[in-house]
This record gives sequence, structure tokens and C-alpha cells, in this order.
Amino acid sequence: MPLFRRTEDLARPAQAGVIGVHFDPDAFGRFSEGIARFLGTGRFLAGQTVLVSGWIIVNAVAVRYRWDPYPFILLNLAFSTQAAYAAPLILLAQNRQDERDRAQSEQDREINARTQAEAEFMARELASVRLSLADVATVAELRDAVGDLGEALARIEVALETRTHDDP
Repeated sequence: MPLFRRTEDLARPAQAGVIGVHFDPDAFGRFSEGIARFLGTGRFLAGQTVLVSGWIIVNAVAVRYRWDPYPFILLNLAFSTQAAYAAPLILLAQNRQDERDRAQSEQDREINARTQAEAEFMARELASVRLSLADVATVAELRDAVGDLGEALARIEVALETRTHDDP
């Protein structure tokens, strides 16, 4: 019997024998972000401070109710367990935030490139319009030309009148 079985479809990776529970990575990521957000609040820190203070007071003062005498090994175990779970959850939340930031910066780069291309296009269009309008007469130039024409017509009229008077 061969050690490895060959499949017909070599383009697809072989399915490994997965042991455990399947989970939705996005749902787990959202869950870890919620935990990370909660661990970073003042409410959590205040609650943890009250809980730890109560734990220490009960175990140091109330001899009858001691379940974790000094050096508070059970409390240290609880802190270690919290840290062991909190650190990876916070890192997962940070990685997801990094992915969102990368996607946002890529989208911003695309928008900036489009905006720059549109600005360059508008600048070329404006230059084209300016070149086209370079040969177009302005209102002031037309007024001057009409005024010059009017003066030339007046001189022609005067010249014609003098000629018609001189020619009998």
C-alpha cells in the first residue's frame, strides 16, 4: 500500500485531516475586536481593580473565607490566563485593523490618482480653450473696430460729398 495517495486533480490542494471545530474567521475576528475594545476601557480597568482589591482584602483579612492565601497563587493564575487569551485577541484585532487601514489607504491612493488625472485633464482642456480663444476678438476690440469703421465711413462720406460738389 502506497504511503501517499495520488488524486486526479493536482490543481487543488489536498484536504488535510482537520481536527476540531470549523469557525467563521470574520465572526471570530469581530468577537476578538469586541473583547479587545472592552479590555481597553476604563470600565474594565475599574472593575478589575475592584475585583482584585476585594480578592486581596478577603484573602488577607478574612481568615475564615480564605480560598487563596498570600502569595495569591490563584489570582496570579487568573491574571496569567487572562493575559494568555487577551494578548492574541488584541493582536488579532490589530491585524484586522491593519488590513482595514491598508484597504483604506489603497482606496485613497486610487481616488488621489483619479483626482490627479482629472485635474490634469481639466488643465489640458483649459489650455486648449485658451489657445482657441487667442484668435477670438474681444468686445473692446470689436468696439474699437466698429469705431474705426465709423470714422472711415465718415471720411468716405466727406470725400464723396466734396467730390460731388466739385463735379458739376
